[in-house]
Amino acid sequence: MRFAAIVVAAGSGSRAGGDKQWRVVAGRPMVRWSVESLLAAGAGQVVVVIAPGAEARADDALNGLVGWRAVTGGATRAASVQEGLAALDHSDDIPVLIHDAARPFLGAAVIDRLIDALDHADGALPALPVADSLRRGVSGLVAGSVERDGLWRAQTPQAFRLRTIRDAYAAWDSPEAPTDEAAVVEHAGGRVRLIDGDARLMKLTYPEDFAMAEALSPKTFRIGQGYDVHRWGPGSSAWLCGLEIPHDQTLMGHSDADAGLHALTDAILGAIAEGDIGDHFPPSDPQWKGASSDRFLIFAADRVAARGGRIVNVDITLICEQPKVKPHRQAMRERLADLLNLPLDAVSVKATTTEGLGFTGRGEGLAAQAVVSIELPG
Repeated sequence: MRFAAIVVAAGSGSRAGGDKQWRVVAGRPMVRWSVESLLAAGAGQVVVVIAPGAEARADDALNGLVGWRAVTGGATRAASVQEGLAALDHSDDIPVLIHDAARPFLGAAVIDRLIDALDHADGALPALPVADSLRRGVSGLVAGSVERDGLWRAQTPQAFRLRTIRDAYAAWDSPEAPTDEAAVVEHAGGRVRLIDGDARLMKLTYPEDFAMAEALSPKTFRIGQGYDVHRWGPGSSAWLCGLEIPHDQTLMGHSDADAGLHALTDAILGAIAEGDIGDHFPPSDPQWKGASSDRFLIFAADRVAARGGRIVNVDITLICEQPKVKPHRQAMRERLADLLNLPLDAVSVKATTTEGLGFTGRGEGLAAQAVVSIELPG
């Protein structure tokens, strides 16, 4: 075990609209980002300090993770930290990292620097130098400048040996609540070292911070492709890319045989490695007989959303001699954009022939291929 950790997640988050620690950020509950990072970096135990009655929310947010436990916090942040410290059952010299759940993007490099710094100090905190010029204001007017040299923006986690931080809290005798654990250790006469922080370790406080976090969060891009074929049979119309197209034949299949939507559904499922359309909607199941294929497509899109991802763009090519696709192409794009909640310029529908070659050239069937790009949380 390299260290133990406390994640403070007991606040109300009122400035962010309430309960921000449970809000989903880039596909995961905010508190989960920190707990996952700490466990991955070698934390033997992570104590998550929560508000009374939040046990079910913590269980849901951290489902599947091993090595954490929840304890109920106090009326103040300092009281919550002390509840977390009381829950740790480790040797006095083990490093303890105390972190705010409101800073989700914790990297392993910061953790390593904090633990290394404890070899030469009583505590350590990540910090960034103040880059902006500072002004003092009174009643909305500038009332002077503040020299920024030597000023730092403190972040969390902050690191201490377990005995050091426990003794420092026991010695705290100020009527004012401490701003953070570094202040507690400093008050007790300890030396706290500054280590290089991380700009991505921003604190999410206000509603607009969450939009910034989404933009800065690590992402993974995936590509999926799909292909489908249906034969022509007797009929008076065919379903293609979500539209019913008048024609002297129809496409044959267990559902509505919309080859365009089937290929696109397979492309989406392939991008997230969740099988294909037949795995989720087997033709042997009578409930899908004659089913509208937009149900399959929406299911696949929902699977992407459930993983915190989004579809970036789609591209479909229909391969057939008839019917002529160009007169319907714009309406197909609009239908797909509506189904997938995409801007129109992220949806492409094309058509081509095989110059009379093969089964499509002979008019025996229609083929469709699709490509999709997807963005997932990294």
